[in-house]
Amino acid sequence: MAGIQSFKRTLIEKSNTTIVVVTSVACFIVVFSAVAAVSLVGQFAYQNRVISADKHALKQLQLNVQAAQTLATSYNAFTSTPTNIIGGNPSGTGPQDGSNTKIILDALPSKYDYPALVTSIENIVASQAVQIQSITGVDDAANQASQQTSTNPSPQPMPFQVVVLGDYASIQNVVHAFERSVRPFQIQTTELSGDQNKLTLTVTAQTYWQPARDLSTHTEVVR
Repeated sequence: MAGIQSFKRTLIEKSNTTIVVVTSVACFIVVFSAVAAVSLVGQFAYQNRVISADKHALKQLQLNVQAAQTLATSYNAFTSTPTNIIGGNPSGTGPQDGSNTKIILDALPSKYDYPALVTSIENIVASQAVQIQSITGVDDAANQASQQTSTNPSPQPMPFQVVVLGDYASIQNVVHAFERSVRPFQIQTTELSGDQNKLTLTVTAQTYWQPARDLSTHTEVVR
């Protein structure tokens, strides 16, 4: 009897061991399957986001190509007119001449250049039969260097002061010359002294420049 009981116990222990092993394997398979399923769902969701981002980028690229073609057509029509927007000759060299695109660039330069501004003011004033006493301002090139390009550019002021000497008619012509200039000048104050034949005009004003738009591409990480 003892032998039979020992044999039965051995079979039971063996069966228990088998059940434990099978149960452990089954649990492992279930846990592994659950983890794999979560991982696959996450990968599926991520791939969907990538595909969606790719479609959005492709659509934007197609719109950009269409916009570039429209812009090129508009640019050619704008710059090839027989008379420029201020009534001058597009191929001439006079103060009112030049292509429309050159006029626009001269009106609002994309680079900060204070010496060029001073030269431009000298050219405007010197043609009005007056004596230039002084042209003063602050060359802020060091601080403006960080704004040479921008994703959302806006006009930046360039203040200055000019003092000229002349008769009454010449002084009037100086003011009118600033008003007719291709480049926008905002006159803030004017001061006159002297008599009608010898007047000193002091003009405090500012003009503008606008940083070039940054058109560089960038990458985006899809998370």
